[in-house]
Amino acid sequence: MLTALTPAASESARDNFVDLDVNAGWWVGLAVGIAVLLAIDLYRHRDDHEPTTRSALLETLAWIACGLSFSVVVLVGFGGDAFGEYMSGYLIEKSLSIDNVFVWSILFSSMAIPLRFQHRVLFWGIFGALLLRLIFILVGSALIQRFAWILVFFGAFLIFTGFRIIRHREDEGEDASTAGLGLLRRIMPVSDDYDGHKFFTVQNGVRTATPLFAALVVVEVTDVIFALDSVPAVLAVSNEPFIVFASNAFAILGLRAMYFLLADARQRFHYLSHALGGILIFVGAKMAASHWYHLNTYVSLAIILGMLVGAIVFSERRTRREALVG
Repeated sequence: MLTALTPAASESARDNFVDLDVNAGWWVGLAVGIAVLLAIDLYRHRDDHEPTTRSALLETLAWIACGLSFSVVVLVGFGGDAFGEYMSGYLIEKSLSIDNVFVWSILFSSMAIPLRFQHRVLFWGIFGALLLRLIFILVGSALIQRFAWILVFFGAFLIFTGFRIIRHREDEGEDASTAGLGLLRRIMPVSDDYDGHKFFTVQNGVRTATPLFAALVVVEVTDVIFALDSVPAVLAVSNEPFIVFASNAFAILGLRAMYFLLADARQRFHYLSHALGGILIFVGAKMAASHWYHLNTYVSLAIILGMLVGAIVFSERRTRREALVG
């Protein structure tokens, strides 16, 4: 059975995190801000057009600007330590989300989803992901508050996951699409035909799911899997639910634009999986050892950023060498 730590031990486990007094107004403001941004994004893509590389780049930069702007809000409202935790969480989630992009590319390719409909699937997929992340974060934070030893368990899990990510398969994602479709077909009939951008249609008097809804289910399933990695990773740098959720939310809100920008660039980032795996191993070790040693938040941020920059630089060098040889 799980047993709670003594009050003194529980307090010691929380010493490594910022303790904030976040009232309901902050949560309402965050929720309203996210809702407004989602509404703007849905309006911009109401006509199911195929995004261009230029528009995807501009939207990606706009979403990053939103995430960084909120970091200023955190800095002003809660101080430098909270700002460091937010930025660390944002950077971890943003970097791990790149992996989602490549898996989604394989999913949409294997399910033959037309490009013009992919944004709609990702929009509602990410909307559902926000709700799932909130639940995971609240549960994870509560567990850490009550059972401080669970940090060691989460840390060990992240280390294991980090090594698994380093050994990525090129076809990762195809199994998820097969499993997701199989699960959906057990619940309801799935049509092979599209009905515009609708998720459901009626065929021969029977209400059926379209391939778009099937793709949405698969996207949600994969996000649950990714959340099992990313939520504990962000909890390794902050145990404040507001900071963790805000950093997660602003990182994944821009995933749709990032998908259309990077989906076909997997082969260009040869060492990205090594960097992502390294980040998980690092934060896992940091989390597992947090009872005995606390690494400064800004040092952690610099290490994570260094891994990402190193992966990009060495990937670009390898790409140029291969182009010269080819």
